[in-house]
Amino acid sequence: GRELEKKAAPLSWEPVLTGLEADALVDAAIEDGETLGVAFIEPEQASLFNANLTCAIGTAKGTALYEDEGGLVAFARVVRAASFAALDVKQAIHRIYPADTAAPALVQDDDLMDMRAFDLGLAGYVLNSSVTEYTFDALLDAYCGGVLPEAKSETDTAVAQAAAARALVGPLTEALARDKSHAAYFDIDLPLVGVLAIMERTGAAIDVERLAQLGASTLSELDELSERIYEVAGETFNLDSPLQLSRILFEVLGLTPRKKNQRGYSTDAAVLKELSGDHELPALVLRYRELSKIKSTYIDALPRIRAADGRVHTTFNETVTTTGRLSSSDPNLQNIPVRTDFGRQIRECFVPLAAGERFLSADYSQIELRLLAHLSGDEHLVAAFCSGADFHASTAARVFGVPVEDVAPELRSRAKAVNFGIVYGQQAFGLAQSLGIPFSEAKEMIERYFAAYPGVRTYLDETIDLAKEKGFAETMFGRKRHIPELRSGNGTQRGFGERTAMNHPMQGSAADIIKLAMVEVQRRLKAEGFRAKLLLQVHDELDFSVPIDEVEALTAMVTDVMEHVVALRVPLEVGVSCGANWAEAH
Repeated sequence: GRELEKKAAPLSWEPVLTGLEADALVDAAIEDGETLGVAFIEPEQASLFNANLTCAIGTAKGTALYEDEGGLVAFARVVRAASFAALDVKQAIHRIYPADTAAPALVQDDDLMDMRAFDLGLAGYVLNSSVTEYTFDALLDAYCGGVLPEAKSETDTAVAQAAAARALVGPLTEALARDKSHAAYFDIDLPLVGVLAIMERTGAAIDVERLAQLGASTLSELDELSERIYEVAGETFNLDSPLQLSRILFEVLGLTPRKKNQRGYSTDAAVLKELSGDHELPALVLRYRELSKIKSTYIDALPRIRAADGRVHTTFNETVTTTGRLSSSDPNLQNIPVRTDFGRQIRECFVPLAAGERFLSADYSQIELRLLAHLSGDEHLVAAFCSGADFHASTAARVFGVPVEDVAPELRSRAKAVNFGIVYGQQAFGLAQSLGIPFSEAKEMIERYFAAYPGVRTYLDETIDLAKEKGFAETMFGRKRHIPELRSGNGTQRGFGERTAMNHPMQGSAADIIKLAMVEVQRRLKAEGFRAKLLLQVHDELDFSVPIDEVEALTAMVTDVMEHVVALRVPLEVGVSCGANWAEAH
C-alpha cells in the first residue's frame, strides 16, 4: 500500500478547462513551443453515464480536459504539432493509432517518425534498468520529492498525471545528462518508440490452416507420448502434477532424486535431463512438457489473439530487460525455440502480409563476438574477423595449434562453444557441462583461449575492475547496467555480478546497434518509397514482408544500413534470406 507519510509533489494544474476554452489553451501552448503533459485515464468500472476515456493535456497556463473522442482528436493534434511528454508514449499513441490495421488511425506513420515526444518511463529505465516498474509515483518520488496527490475521481487523476508528466521532463533530462546517459536515451531508445508503434500496428500474418494441422498432429503426438509414459510407468497418473511424477520417478521406478524443493523432490527440466541417462521415462516427460507448453503458448493461442485485421500484433517492450534488448509479449516471439524442428514448424505458420510478397529475414552474424573483438582490440581476434576466414575454425586453429585446413568439425564446434562461452562470461564449470567434458579439460581450453587472445583476458579483467569501482557496466553508447551484486559478500552473487559485467558491454552494445539500425531502416523504407514493411525484431534479426519486385532493393538497403550503422574495428556481417514463410527465411 501507499505510505501515508509520502507528501504530494509540488504540481500545479489550475485552471482546468473544457470545450472551446480547452482547445484555445492547447493551441496557445503549441504556439509558445511548450512541452505539454499528456495523460489518459480509463474508468475502473465502465458505466452508462461516465466517459469511457478521460484525456488531460497539461500546459504552463492550466489543463485542457477532454472526454472520449474529443481527447483523441486533441492528442492527434499534439502529436502532429507539439512537443509532449507521457509516462508511456507508445501506449498513448496506440489510442490514436491502434495496433490493428482494421481500426482507423488519426495520425500517419510520418507523424510518428517526426513526433517530438518525451517518454518518462523510458527515461527512468535508461537511468536504472533494474527497476521493475516505472510509475508516476516512483518517478516523482525520485526526481520531484513527492508523489501524486490523492485523487477523488478519474478527472482528478488525469489532471494530476498530465501536470506530473510536464513537471518530470526537466528533472529527468538533467538526470540523463548528469548520468551521461543522454545518448542512450535521445539517440537510441526514444527515436525507436515511433518505429515500434508502426511495427505493432502492422502486425504479422498467420497461416491459420497450417496452425490447425500442426495442432492436430501435436495432439496425437501428445496422446502417443502419454500412452507410452503410462506403459513405462506401469500405471496412469496426472502428467501435469510434479508431485505425482516425483512419486513415479523416485518411489515406483526407484531413481535417485537429485535435488529437493519445498514440496519434495524436484522434477524440473535440469533434473529430468540428468535422470534421462538412467531411464527412458524422464526424456519422454521432458518431450511431453515441451510439446504441451508450445501447444498452449503458440498453436492454441495464436489464432485466438488475432486482431480484427486477422493479424497477430505482438507488443515490443523497451523497458523490460536489464541489458537494453527489446522483449516481446502477447505473443512472445522471442521464445519460439530456435534450433528445434518444432520451432521451425511454428515459424512456418508466420507468412507474408499479402499474396505476391515474401518473408525476408536479415540478421547479424556473430555480432557479440565481433563486438568483443572491437572492444578488446585483441589483434588476433580483430585479424580473424577482418581476414574473412571462418571465425570458429580460425579460433580452433589458434587455440589448439593446428593449421586451419586441418580443423575437424568436432574441434570447430568446441572452439565455437568456447567463443560463445567467453562472451557470456562462462567459467570452466559451465563449459565442461555444455560440452560434456571433464572440468580439467574445459579449464585448460579456456586457458589456451586466453593465451591465444591475450587482449581479451586483459579487456575482461579491466571491465570487471571498472564495474566494481563504478557500480555499473556500460555499452559503447553509454547504456549503463547497475550491478549491486559486484559488492555482495556472497561469492555466488559476486560471480553473477562479474559475468554480468563482462557480458553487458557486448550484449548491450548489440542491442543498441540493432535499435539504431531499425530507426534508420524505417526512415529509409519511407524515404525511398518501399512498399515493404518491417514486421518483427527478434534479438539480432529483423523480419520484413516484401513484394517480390522489391526483394533485391530491400536486401541491398537493409544490408547497407545494418552493416554501416556503426563503425567498428571489424566488419559487421549481415545474412539476408527470404522465403514463403518465416522458417524458409531463416
